[in-house]
Amino acid sequence: MVSYSGFDDVIKRACDNGQGHLFDEWDSLAEEEKKSLLRELSSVDFDLVKKLFREKDAAVHLEYGPAPFISLPATDAQREEFRLAREAGIKAIRGGKVAAFLVAGGQGSRLGFEGPKGKFPVGPVSGKTLFCIHAEKILKYSRKYGVAIPFLIMTSEENHVETTAYFKDNKNFGIPDRDMMIFPQNMIPSLDAAGNLVLKGKNGLFRNPDGHGGSLTALNSSGALKMLADRGIDIISYFQVDNPLVRIVDPEFIGFHVQKGAHVSSKALKKAYPEEKIGVFVKFENGRIGVMEYSDLPEDRSRQKDSSGGLAYSAGSIAIHLFDRSFVERVTAGRELSLPFHTARKKLKVYEKGAMREIEGLKFEKFVFDALPLTEHNVVFETLRSEEFAPVKNPEGVDSVHSARDLMVDLHRKWLLERGVSLGKSTAIVEISPLLAVEPDDIDPSIKVPDRDKVFLE
Repeated sequence: MVSYSGFDDVIKRACDNGQGHLFDEWDSLAEEEKKSLLRELSSVDFDLVKKLFREKDAAVHLEYGPAPFISLPATDAQREEFRLAREAGIKAIRGGKVAAFLVAGGQGSRLGFEGPKGKFPVGPVSGKTLFCIHAEKILKYSRKYGVAIPFLIMTSEENHVETTAYFKDNKNFGIPDRDMMIFPQNMIPSLDAAGNLVLKGKNGLFRNPDGHGGSLTALNSSGALKMLADRGIDIISYFQVDNPLVRIVDPEFIGFHVQKGAHVSSKALKKAYPEEKIGVFVKFENGRIGVMEYSDLPEDRSRQKDSSGGLAYSAGSIAIHLFDRSFVERVTAGRELSLPFHTARKKLKVYEKGAMREIEGLKFEKFVFDALPLTEHNVVFETLRSEEFAPVKNPEGVDSVHSARDLMVDLHRKWLLERGVSLGKSTAIVEISPLLAVEPDDIDPSIKVPDRDKVFLE
């Protein structure tokens, strides 16, 4: 067995767990390469690795039906419920009970953009980036409600350094350092088909991010949960980087979450058509709420109609959630509750026997919506696609930067018209800075819009 001062226990633990093949090229490694490999191995939970391989095909199948949800208000009684919820939400916000949590581990390569996706310019007129828009919204919420709202960002190993530098270079877009926390996602080793750890190079393990569900674990391991607890913050507003329309701090949504004592609350929108590639909220036979991925929903169910002729499984998940901080503490403590890992069989390019080769491998990840069935205390809250869902996923077509910009312009035009603000005949594109407004009531009806083709109001 190989030996290295200060790491012999790591080497022994790896070999005792059947991973001695990782040292096959030991003698060809330089000193720093040996240390790098051993440092990575020292962080491996071998018991977890064995458990993941042992349970790779495990699945729990429960019967389910459509999930109930709070629909958009259509009656005076419902409008009164929303008014009271808004009051409760504003009270929680002003009381310093809310933090914003952005999941931003992705790169912009799918958009033909080099760098973190959050640096992608999406503003229809301003060219502001996704990061800038989200940060300025949080700054506006803080000013509007007279409270400091912490901004937490989870990055990835791939984009952490660049993301951190970007916020530093832009002075956090006005958010004080004390209210910013940026931390990377956790990584988990991948395995070959026989359950062995594999190498991405001769001195490094092949690892993958632990999924968007790993964001909750990262809140714990980064120290963010402790920081929130120390500040008396109870509600974590979770959202993803590619949606510039998201209402990060929504008083009505927060109000229903508080009123109903929810551990997890989620926003839903009506699916546009049966094949739309978004998961749907379901209610399992044990009474718990969950999300069924679009690829797992049978075709007959995706097309099933309700009594009014609409889609029975209509409540689509758009990755906007509120989490109770104490609940996240429980599901990340490694005790009675935890998010399950899912297995994905993938082609992996690994280093083996002195060369790179492609093998059939196993990647493991968690899904954030798996937190929902871990509690009976859920709220599913309907929102409008036109007001809160403009994902930037593709360079062209559906869910593209072009469709997102169009939705932003349409929403901002609507806000201005609601406030009685007239637009010039020449104005084709209008964008409202988040620092001016995060909802229509923030707009002064006396505002003057210049009569030109493209207008940015700030």
